[in-house]
Amino acid sequence: MSRRFARLLAKLRNLLTRGASDASFDHEIRTHLAFFEDDFLRQGLSPAEAHRQALLAVGSVEGTRQAQRDARSFLWFVQAGQDLRHALRSMRRAPAFAVVAILTLALGIGANTAVFSVLDAVLLRPLPYPDPDRIVQFFLISRGGGSARGASIPDLRFWRDHATAVENIAAFDFAQSEMGLTSGFPEQIHGLHVTSGYFTLFGAPMLLGRSMSSDDDRAQGPRVVVLSYDLWSRRFARDPHIIGREISLDKQPYAVIGVTGPEFRPEPAAQLWIPFHFDLNSNDPAHSFGVAARLKPGISLAEANEELHAVADAARRTAEQPDPDFHFQLRRLRDAMVSEVQSSLLVLQGAVLLVLLIACANLANLFLVRTTVRAREFAIRAAIGAGRGRLFRQLIAESLLLCAFGCIAGTALGPCAVRLLLRATPGDLQRIGETSTVPGLHLRVLAFAVLLSCLTGVLFSVFPALIACRKRITHALHGNGSRQSAGIRTRRSQSIVVAGEIAMSLILLIAAALLLRTFFALNRVDPGFDGRNVVVMTMPIDDGPADASATLVRDAGAQLTALPGIENFAATFSPPFASRMGLPFASVSAASPISGDGEWQAVSPTYFAVLRIPILRGRAFDTRDSAAAPPVVLINETMARRFWPHQDPIGQVIVIGKNLGPVFDDTPRRILGIVADTRDNALGQAPEPTMILPLAQQPAGITKFEARFGPLTWLIRTRSAPGSLVPAIAGLLRKASGGRPVGSARVMDEILSRSLARQRFNMLLLSVFASIALLLAAIGIYGVMAYSVAQRTQEIGVRMALGADRATVGAMILREGALTGILGVSAGVGGAFFLVRLLAGLLYGVSMRDPAVFLAAAIILELVTILAAWIPAHRAAHLDPIRALRFE
Repeated sequence: MSRRFARLLAKLRNLLTRGASDASFDHEIRTHLAFFEDDFLRQGLSPAEAHRQALLAVGSVEGTRQAQRDARSFLWFVQAGQDLRHALRSMRRAPAFAVVAILTLALGIGANTAVFSVLDAVLLRPLPYPDPDRIVQFFLISRGGGSARGASIPDLRFWRDHATAVENIAAFDFAQSEMGLTSGFPEQIHGLHVTSGYFTLFGAPMLLGRSMSSDDDRAQGPRVVVLSYDLWSRRFARDPHIIGREISLDKQPYAVIGVTGPEFRPEPAAQLWIPFHFDLNSNDPAHSFGVAARLKPGISLAEANEELHAVADAARRTAEQPDPDFHFQLRRLRDAMVSEVQSSLLVLQGAVLLVLLIACANLANLFLVRTTVRAREFAIRAAIGAGRGRLFRQLIAESLLLCAFGCIAGTALGPCAVRLLLRATPGDLQRIGETSTVPGLHLRVLAFAVLLSCLTGVLFSVFPALIACRKRITHALHGNGSRQSAGIRTRRSQSIVVAGEIAMSLILLIAAALLLRTFFALNRVDPGFDGRNVVVMTMPIDDGPADASATLVRDAGAQLTALPGIENFAATFSPPFASRMGLPFASVSAASPISGDGEWQAVSPTYFAVLRIPILRGRAFDTRDSAAAPPVVLINETMARRFWPHQDPIGQVIVIGKNLGPVFDDTPRRILGIVADTRDNALGQAPEPTMILPLAQQPAGITKFEARFGPLTWLIRTRSAPGSLVPAIAGLLRKASGGRPVGSARVMDEILSRSLARQRFNMLLLSVFASIALLLAAIGIYGVMAYSVAQRTQEIGVRMALGADRATVGAMILREGALTGILGVSAGVGGAFFLVRLLAGLLYGVSMRDPAVFLAAAIILELVTILAAWIPAHRAAHLDPIRALRFE
């Protein structure tokens, strides 16, 4: 039996040495278990004892196997440590290669980490509210597919009565409302009008006092206010007795009932909150606020939308649906907040990933060259017993070590890159990011950086490692001819990698060119007004008598025009690039009834002179168009062309907002003139039909509505640069209005420039990424061609010795580079043809498959390819044939 046991152990050790599977090992043990039992039975043991002894014998074999396994695991760790030490020695032997690789990786990983930090804060990180994925916002979907998040009081009433799949329905302003805080020194404050469910919906913690109740919500309810922690700390010195104290907002007393905790930072941001005081029985159709709610437990978004559609359809059939021309829809609050910026961020993340892939391609070429240079080293190691797996693992260890250093450097650069990125980021991206705390290197971002580093290391090292491990020992140890044949294979592999670089660079170059043309096209758009030397200031006013705003404008304007350096002034509640109401209108002509919708704007008589908007026909407003004068209206060119294409609209009489409730005065108005179109919603948006009223003739209900939700905007044209006049203008307006706070001054040209901020941001970053990609591609092409010349030195010497002139040799190298460029450009054009669809929503004034852009980008990249190949070609053409023939 001892011999049988020894044979079993020897066989099992052989299986372990050959790396056999555990299944083979177990099969061998079961086979010999019966033999052991027979041996023990022959020795006179009972069957039970024989089986027990056999199991003990097998147990000793199992112990041997476990010891072998432990030894094998320990050996793997020892070898991994040896691989890392060898990788460090390899980096010390080639410091230039290591520094270039680490810096390339640091820049690529740092840029990706920075963009992902913003993307994480805006798109991925949960909103700072309890269970944020269940918070939804109501939208109105038109028959044409357009969406709007505006709601009216009838909409709110309908949703509260019929939307049973949601709870905590709350209304709030779209954006910040300007309010005049005049307790102590006057200050313009950003506040929000909300309903009582707002604080419960968003989980607002109350540091002091309470939030709003349903009693505060009712029409004609008490004037109460909830302060933010920041305003309480800054303006009221964290007064612990602030609850119950009255403060003055727009010269009206409001009692402080609560202070929110410091962690509550909602979107839109606000410094205080006051009640809407809605009359829920009102039929006011103005879509002037947003509505959000929380999905009930166990209800999905799809189920809630199905229920909302069903009740809306049923109500539409009985004429109870408040907006019969719209469908209702629920969207997650996060999706609603980022819908306008999501495509931009995803495009930028894709662009920076392409840059990293191009950098990886360059590193792969460096590794290919380095493995070719180290071919004899690998051959010697293989000859003394190292298997291909060990060599492959060694190369992967070297690349992962480089990536580890690159990841550390990249994440160290990350915060700096984030700050630089935020400086160029449009305000809406910054604001949304700040809602989820300022973007930085959080745990998810660090995990992204580590994962990206590992994938990068594998990506740029696997291909060269496979080529290196595939070479035979005899080829590597052979003479120059074998090395040349190996060099040909390496050059071919490098050319494929470089063609991929060129293709990715071309995609980025085309995308950047399309966005560049978009930006230039938008800059060439005539806004229809002259914003030079026009100062814009805001002033919150109370919802007092209807003619209060007109009186204020008249009195303050008389003092403004007396100020030296002031050319003219105007006032309006809806300045350029501010939101406006849309209202229906109808002509009162029985012969040719006309109806439609248009934007509503009320301005002081000098508005068109201040912005230098031409009056195409008829006349502008003047002092004759007072509140007591016959009602008049101006229309823009788009409205005249759309609704009166074959008639003269001047002299026509229209009614605006008929049957929309008491807020809208349905007094007939005579069209006084036609003003030129202005693109003052967005430069890339076509002008909408617009109806313009004299500020003095605006209905009292609308004046109160606008005064409640938005400030009065002053437009002051100066005779020169307005910088030195701003303090005097602000002081004069504050004095003329009885001490009302005046908002910070802005120049209209600056507002116009900010309207292009997002397009500028997209164009700038993509242009930077495309330039980096172009540079990396040129470096890759140069490296491949330079290596090709070095490997073919003897071949070139032979050609020149046989009569080839310098021009022929140079043309041969240039032809190889040009062919590589053509291959990459062809692949890039094909890829760009499909990928540019992702840019469709970001373009203006240019087709996403513009032939001129595609052709120009392809020519530029091919010229860069030829230029990068020219230097090695010039060097090859000037080789000394004698030295070339002696080259080793």
